Amino acid sequence: MTEQQSTTTPWYKDFRVYLEPRVWVIFLFGVMSGFPWVLISSMLSAWLQEAGVSRSDIGLFGLVFVAYSVNALWSPLVDRVKLPVLHQRLGQRRSWLALCLVVLIAATFSMSGLNLAEHTFAVAVSALMIAIASATQDIAIDAFRIETFGQHEGHLQSAGAAMATAGWWTGYSGLGAVPFFLVDGTTWTWQAVYQVMVLFLALQLLFVLCMRESKRYRADTAPFQRWQDWFKVTLYDPVAEFFKRAGWQLALAILSFIFLFKIGEAFLGRMAIVFYKEIGFTNDDIGFYSKMVTWWVTIVFAIIGSMVNVRLGTMRGLFIGGTAMAASNLMFAWIAAVGPNTNLLLAAVVIDGFTGAWSTVAFVAFISLLCNRAFTATQYALLASLGNLGRTLLSSYSGFVVDWLDGDWSLFFILTALMVTPGLCLLLLLRKAMHRIQAPAATQS
Repeated sequence: MTEQQSTTTPWYKDFRVYLEPRVWVIFLFGVMSGFPWVLISSMLSAWLQEAGVSRSDIGLFGLVFVAYSVNALWSPLVDRVKLPVLHQRLGQRRSWLALCLVVLIAATFSMSGLNLAEHTFAVAVSALMIAIASATQDIAIDAFRIETFGQHEGHLQSAGAAMATAGWWTGYSGLGAVPFFLVDGTTWTWQAVYQVMVLFLALQLLFVLCMRESKRYRADTAPFQRWQDWFKVTLYDPVAEFFKRAGWQLALAILSFIFLFKIGEAFLGRMAIVFYKEIGFTNDDIGFYSKMVTWWVTIVFAIIGSMVNVRLGTMRGLFIGGTAMAASNLMFAWIAAVGPNTNLLLAAVVIDGFTGAWSTVAFVAFISLLCNRAFTATQYALLASLGNLGRTLLSSYSGFVVDWLDGDWSLFFILTALMVTPGLCLLLLLRKAMHRIQAPAATQS
């Protein structure tokens, strides 16, 4: 569809893109991408808390998410390495997806047979294997999504991105509610629920085996001849171009902002399940409010947030979204002072879902504006990984912070609200300089 046609076509006809089967394939891939987070995030945190594991140790389990922060380092391998036997039968993308799902199934089944009191280290190793396999799976899923649509299919690309986001939250929050409903008020153990999760993974493997490989818009990639090729393509060229274009002072300021922006949100997220259970909410409450409500709120407000940011501009939308995101953490401080009030919890997850979705959309747009088109995928992956790394490394100490505060959850959430301040100050300083760095990135081809 041309630009002139898109302006004369009634807006409601844009929804016809969602009748395209390729878009729904991307949705299912989004579900696959979000689902492993259930296994090593909310579900594992609840299991650890009920087993009497300390807050500090629960926080440290979050270090397994570093795998998502550094997966850009081995992303060229997923592009270029042909897996023996599997590649001939399934193709490049499906072969890697199948391998990752087999590892996910094995690691999840392993966790289902472990006793936390006796096998804490083994649980941690299994969680790390799930994180690595899932982070690798994300690389293949992103590549499949990009190759599914041509550059001329702008509406389908946008729809695919929206459905990928909707799918991720369906996998994480929608399916993530199932374990809490199964455990609450029943004789089900967390180990037994992990066995049920294996069945979900098996269905995903069956989906990968039954679908067709997307080759229509794939560029030919030759295998690396030397490790120097991998280093140059993966790290040196994209990083050198970014620092040269921005200058080292502005580049370091931008990288510091990316590293710090969502620290407060990450601290809250890492301890949220522990907080819910300590304050007195049931597993059913967690499953319904924290998962089911958050699922829909995030999807709806991600769309609304993107529309608002278009009118406000990326920088202004990012500042307002970041401020609102920090303020929303105070709702949880209120719950900590009042107790397990489900009305307050509903209000908190709605507000947190709205502000989190808004700030995330603006943050993704901000990173996208920084990328030179010659290195779009790699620079985006590296910048996004830096943000994930900051959240993962620092938030892993969230349990230590709660213990240091002697379990004062209200003060903890107030501190998480204040943690966004350094990032917002950097954003104000970057506001004018960003116009200088964005223009070359947008016009280069």
